[in-house]
Amino acid sequence: MQVTETLNSGLKRELKVTVPAKDLEARLEQRLDDAKGKVNLKGFRPGKVPAQHLRRVYGKSLMAEVVNEILSDTQKLLSDRGEKPAMQPEISMTEDEKEAEKVLAGQADFEFSMSYEVIPPIELKDFSDIKITRLVYSVPDDEVDEQVKRVADSARTYEVKKGKAAEGDKVKLDYLGKIGGEPFDGGAAEDSEVVIGFNQFIAGFEEQLVGLKAGDETTIKVTFPEEYAAEHLAGKEAEFDIKVKEVSKPNDLEINDETAKMLGLESAEKLREIVRGQLENQFGQVTRQKAKRQILDALDEAYKFEAPSRLVEAEFGNIWSQVTRDLETAGRSFEDEDTTEEEAREEYQRLAERRVRLGLVLSEIGEKAAVQVSDEEMQRALIESIRRYPAHQQQEIYEFYRQNPQATANIRAPLFEEKVIDHLLAEISVTDKNVSRDELMADDDEEAEAKPAKKEKPAAKKKAAPKKAAAKKEEGDA
Repeated sequence: MQVTETLNSGLKRELKVTVPAKDLEARLEQRLDDAKGKVNLKGFRPGKVPAQHLRRVYGKSLMAEVVNEILSDTQKLLSDRGEKPAMQPEISMTEDEKEAEKVLAGQADFEFSMSYEVIPPIELKDFSDIKITRLVYSVPDDEVDEQVKRVADSARTYEVKKGKAAEGDKVKLDYLGKIGGEPFDGGAAEDSEVVIGFNQFIAGFEEQLVGLKAGDETTIKVTFPEEYAAEHLAGKEAEFDIKVKEVSKPNDLEINDETAKMLGLESAEKLREIVRGQLENQFGQVTRQKAKRQILDALDEAYKFEAPSRLVEAEFGNIWSQVTRDLETAGRSFEDEDTTEEEAREEYQRLAERRVRLGLVLSEIGEKAAVQVSDEEMQRALIESIRRYPAHQQQEIYEFYRQNPQATANIRAPLFEEKVIDHLLAEISVTDKNVSRDELMADDDEEAEAKPAKKEKPAAKKKAAPKKAAAKKEEGDA
């Protein structure tokens, strides 16, 4: 095999590979010899098929296998060159049928070219220079008690009353939601039960039920939050036609062992323990995400190198399709988000480059630290992923993952990344800072705006990005 480098520019490489016809012939002879004792042809005893007859019958198909084997060995070729391709190399070969026939007949050299980008060498730096402040929120007892009451309220009984609804009452009602006078999907229900003050509905909805009584009909006006999960409703003004059917007052509820048993737990103490654990886990995840963001920002500053363009293009494509899909679903445009398509493309292009660079850096860190994702961890993550689908689809989804290495790699990647972050947390300088709930839950953008900009680099006002875009999710940053 003769390999000639025809392009070496930045990260881009191109190789011309020539496999002489005599080498192809040698490989074919080996395959014919291996096949001699295995094939059964009419008129010949096993192992007694003449070589020329075997070549006539199977020569072309076996040579095709030889060619495919050579193409499959390109990874070894690059490994021998000490190169790591960023993506699967692009292979080009003759499209001329006559030339291809000559190759398969062993009458011509097999030539093809490979174009690819290499992963740049990354020299890891001393992690002890990285310093972050980890925001920690200690959940107070009164917040645990408040949440326990909310959980226990599912066991509370209500008694129908006459008169007007008040805070804490349960209201049974029919409603029909409209935007611009037209009903919208998911905006209607009958015999819906709303406990005033539980904040289960859109802000402003429950408050307008106060003072209503059975038989009343009215219209409630609300505005959906900008970050509402159903993006076609986000930020929209809506009206709900309401018909009150029943008003009930809550009976007294004492948090005791009997109440806990109604919830399937052995004691009130166990109920508080579980609720505290859930709250601490919830806020702990926010703490970790903010610490991770600081680590990624520090790595982004420390490692500046050219990222493979094909990886960046692929990442940008993923981000852009998510952004445009979210805008379409929400019925909004870039102008509605105080930006333009050109500006948004530039912003998400930068994000794609950042993600690719950070992904490569984290991969290098993990490789040097011998970070491993165990089979057990993969199995748990796979099961968790499959459980998100309806039961009748789960076996099909399992088979899909089992037969598609790339899909499995997509499950492994976030597990690997989190383990690398764990490794870094043990290597860098971490200072814990106790903060209030509001400080912990504040958006990163809000925190940045609260800090004075450096004089030498005044911060320009950043255009708003499309809501719920993939770029908003820090867990996808690397």
